[in-house]
Amino acid sequence: MKVAVLGASGYAGGELVRMLDEHPHFELSHLGAHSNQGAALREVHPHLDGGDRILGGNDAASVPSGTELVFLALPHGASWKTGEELAKSGKAVVDLGSDYRLDTDDRYRRAYGEPHPLPERLGAWTYGLPELFDLSGATLVASPGCYPTAVLLAIVPLVRAGVIDIAAPVIADCMSGVSGAGRGLKENLLFGAVSEGVQAYAVARHRHRPEIEMAVEQATGATASVVFTPHLVPMQRGELATVTARLSTDLGDAEARGILRDAYAGRRFVTVIDQPPQTRWAVSSNRAFVSAFVDSWTGTVIAQAGIDNLVKGAAGQAIQAANVMAGLDEAVGLPVSGWMP
Repeated sequence: MKVAVLGASGYAGGELVRMLDEHPHFELSHLGAHSNQGAALREVHPHLDGGDRILGGNDAASVPSGTELVFLALPHGASWKTGEELAKSGKAVVDLGSDYRLDTDDRYRRAYGEPHPLPERLGAWTYGLPELFDLSGATLVASPGCYPTAVLLAIVPLVRAGVIDIAAPVIADCMSGVSGAGRGLKENLLFGAVSEGVQAYAVARHRHRPEIEMAVEQATGATASVVFTPHLVPMQRGELATVTARLSTDLGDAEARGILRDAYAGRRFVTVIDQPPQTRWAVSSNRAFVSAFVDSWTGTVIAQAGIDNLVKGAAGQAIQAANVMAGLDEAVGLPVSGWMP
């Protein structure tokens, strides 16, 4: 199957190219870029093989006619028009951006402070977290954000099992490496601003909160209220979600982890462990390390998930979704083992 990547010059785009080049069933037909159009791939990603490939246009018209599936690794607001044009031309699309993740215009307004340009099309896109949502038969997939991916993998099985008092707020404290903010030059992401410190940002107003609440509702049927606080930590990549929720029943550590193990039995990319996960273990893999701990003193459960924000939180998960869309095993062409030190 011929596939294309628009936004190939960014971090997530580079990861898509890296993994798609090794995929046994996908053949890259086009690499698109905006400001880097006309440059050789080696100029933006010197670490990738095939560096003499030239970056073409970043619009739907630039995608070759024989291409069957297109990955959109574009900034917020840049994929809604391109995605619809590609869909009308009969191509399958996996959008790594945020333009089609939310299911209603009301949620979109809450997240981004403005109406969606095509609100009637929001329901046409399937939310693309393969472990929790059925993607079979989908042709248009909105890939989840990195923070929602980690939070949802940690908490959804516990909500489904009925052990969470969903009337109480769910507290999600999350930490991410700086690559999660993209490749653009920003003063607050310079080495001197990030090194040797940790900072919270978008406190009580981050755009991923409505997405997390929507996905919990869609995955479980329960309406959740989420307090979400993201933190930027001085590392390149990796993400850890620590999610605290009130229990509705007596539960021990083994029972909480047993719920997670049952939920992810047979799923190649989620590993349930007995100790707190470390982001280092997931780096460069499409794997999520998940665990849970019960605080009997407060009647709460602390569920955690560690992922690589650029792989399971972006490019890897998008390819995992594309595998399902193409009728392939979801693990084809994706790294299961990370690397360390």
